[in-house]
Formats: sequence, structure tokens, C-alpha cells
Amino acid sequence: MEKNRLRQTLSETDQPERAEVKQEKSKRAEPGQNKMAVMPMKKLLLTMSVPLMLSLLVQSLYNIVDSIFVSRYSEQALTATSLVYAVQFLMIAVGVGTNVGLNALLSQRVGAKKNAEACSAATTGLLINLASALIFSLVGIFFSDPIASLMTKDPELKELCVQYMQVCVVFCYGTFLQTYGQRLLQAVGDTVLSMISLISGAIINIILDPIMIFGLLGCPRMGIRGAAVATVIGQCVGAVVALVLNKTRNPVIHVKLAGYRLNLSDVKAIYRVGMPTIVMQAIGSVMTFAVNGVLMSVSTTAVAFFGVYYKLQNFLMMPMNGLGQATIPIVGYNFGAGRKDRIREAWRCVVPAGIVMALVGTIIFLAFPRFLLGLFAASEEMLAIGIPALRIISVTFVFATLTIIFGYFASGLGNGVINMVGGAIRQLVVLVPLVWLFTTYLGISSTWYAMWISETLAFAYSYLSIRRELKKKAGF
Repeated sequence: MEKNRLRQTLSETDQPERAEVKQEKSKRAEPGQNKMAVMPMKKLLLTMSVPLMLSLLVQSLYNIVDSIFVSRYSEQALTATSLVYAVQFLMIAVGVGTNVGLNALLSQRVGAKKNAEACSAATTGLLINLASALIFSLVGIFFSDPIASLMTKDPELKELCVQYMQVCVVFCYGTFLQTYGQRLLQAVGDTVLSMISLISGAIINIILDPIMIFGLLGCPRMGIRGAAVATVIGQCVGAVVALVLNKTRNPVIHVKLAGYRLNLSDVKAIYRVGMPTIVMQAIGSVMTFAVNGVLMSVSTTAVAFFGVYYKLQNFLMMPMNGLGQATIPIVGYNFGAGRKDRIREAWRCVVPAGIVMALVGTIIFLAFPRFLLGLFAASEEMLAIGIPALRIISVTFVFATLTIIFGYFASGLGNGVINMVGGAIRQLVVLVPLVWLFTTYLGISSTWYAMWISETLAFAYSYLSIRRELKKKAGF
């Protein structure tokens, strides 16, 4: 009898706790509940960032693969792709920046359960992307030759620049629409489908590159122009896949042209976050153009090396960029939903993860510089410049990664200025004058120490700024 009473008492005592656990499980399992609101943060960051990391790694393969095959065509052609990369980077800056702003806006509206307004913003984003692509296309048609003349006075090198630029810039619609489609999927937390769309385009590019450059399988030998054509075809395939996946698999956001009216407040909201990101990304274009001008006074091989380094660095930094970009929809959604606790959790997870990945990149650059440069058929002159340079630059990766992550985190909170100013410090305002100063007065072997100074100052600014933003908007 006493045992039965004891069991009953324990059962009654345990009921509230069981009910609470059951209620929590029920809440987490509720159909239609967005994972950005309920999934454990570490798991959420993993599921969101890994597909993004893979997507960005694959995206960077466009330029990596082009450069690897082009380097086997000639070093002159490799130098041309390095010079034109400044123009491509500007184009990518506008596409990525616009769609980062769109992503932040969509995530906040989905988090606030404003689905109809999210669909209207998505339609606005599509029209902005098409208009941006048209502007760059016209620039490619009418200004490729003058731009190439600014890059080099060598007639052969200039012609190679024009050939590559005309194709990549004139037919840029694929890259804008591919980025747009991916961001719509990411805004609702589906980074896997976003990754699939990008991989599909990259595979096409990798397959077509050697065929079109060297004239395989009955294709005419197109040289550097073939590399550009392969890239454009890959981007168009990726765009089609991304748009189809949004049409068939995106549960919330859909483009609706019927009855659509342009809302200028949506345009302002997109560019409130997007414009600083565009400026930050465009800074990379200005930086490469300026640094190439400084290095051209040393040798064309130095320019070719810098192009190789920049693509290698972008490739190895893509996991950190993926981690940072995953925080935009997560932070934006929970900021819109008023979940400050989730924002704090994201911060505690993303910063240590970024540091670990940056250290891995540092080790790779320190340990394998000869192998990395060898992928691009590096000459002895390029190895002499590049091996010590890669080792010097690798020391800055932790600071660079944290600056990037802080900027993306701030973008999720609706502040794109921190991202912009941090990028300006690390890539332009401090870096370019120091590169000129060190190269001119200390020689090419000292050039790369300029990055130690610029990255340290950028990190200091970004850290102090994000702490203020977090205190104001997330309560810590």
C-alpha cells in the first residue's frame, strides 16, 4: 500500500516537469515552425553554413579553374585574367551586395510573418538585378577597349584582356540571376538547394573550360575567350536551376508580377544593407586594380602572382565567408522575431568557429605555398616572389576572418556600414598606400607586410563597432 502511495506521489510530482518537456518537444515539432526559430544554434549554424561554404567554394572554382587552365595556355593569358578580375569583381560586388540586402530584408519579414511583403520585396529584387545586369552589359559592349587600355599598354596583353572582358561582362545576366535565386532560398533557410544550383553551374564550367580553351572534342581552339564562354554558360545554367528550384521548392517567397507595384521603401531597405556591402565588395575591385598598377612597375609576373594569390585566398576564405553569410538570415530572422537570446547564441557559436577555420587556412598557406602556386604552372620567378609572400600574408587570416564575420553579423541586424568600413580599411584606405610605399622604397619582398597593418586596424574597428551594435540591439 505504502509503495503504491509513494509511486503515485512521485508520479504527481513529476507531472509538471514531464508536461513542460512534452510542451517544449511539441513546440519544436510544430508543423510549419521555421528552423531558424527553434533549432539548436550549433546545429542550425552547421546546417545553414556547410551548404553555403560548399556553394562559395564551388563558386570560387569558376575563377580558379579558369586560371589553372589559362596558365597552361600562357602566362600572358594568366596575367590578362588577373587584370580583368578587377572588373569582374566589381560586377560580382553589385550582384552580391544587392542580394545580401535583399536577403536581410526577406529574412526579417519572414521572421515577422509578413510573407506577402516578402514576396513583393522579392519581385523588386528581381527587377533591380535585371537592371544592374543590363548596365554592366552595356559597359562591356561599349567600354571594354578603353578599360583594357587603362590596365596595360602592351598591345598583345590588351587584346587578351578585351577578349576575356567582352564575354564575361556583356553576358553577365547569369551571375546576377544565379546570386538572386540563391539568396531567395537562403532567406527561408534552405541552403542545400542554393548549393545545388551553384554546383550545377560550376560542373558545367569545369567540363567546358579545357574543351573550349584548347579545342577538344571537335570544338575550335578559343584560348582565353573560351575560358570566358565556359564561365558564362556555367553561370546561366546555375541561374536557371536556382530560379526553377525557387518556383517549385520555396514554400514562402514567390515572385508575383501580376498586380505588382514598385515600392520605393523596399528599394531603400534593400540598399540600406546592400549598398555598404556593394561598396565593401567594390573596394576589392579598386584594390586589385590599384595593386596591379603598382606591381606592373615590378613585372608582369608579379601581377600574375597577385591574381593567383587573390583567387587562392578567396578560395580558402570561402568557408569563413559561408559561416558569416549563414548568420545573416539567422540573425535577421530572430531580430525580426524579437529573439535576442537566439542572437546571443549565434554570436557565441560563430566567432570561435571562424577562428578555427582561419587557423586551418593559415596552416595550409604556411605549409604548402609551392604546391599551391604549382597548380598554376608557376615559373621560377613567380615562385621566388610567391612562396615568401604567401607565408607572410597567411599570418593575417584570423584578423581578416573576424572582420568579415563581424560585418555579416551587423548586416543581419540591419547595419551594413560596419561591413563597408571594415572592408575599406583592410582592402583600400590603409592597404593600397602601404603597398605602394613598401614596394617603392623597400622592394617587392616587403610589399606583403602592408597586410599585417591593414588587417589589424580593420579588426580593431570592426570589433569595437559590433560590440556597440550588439549592446544596442541584442542586449549584450
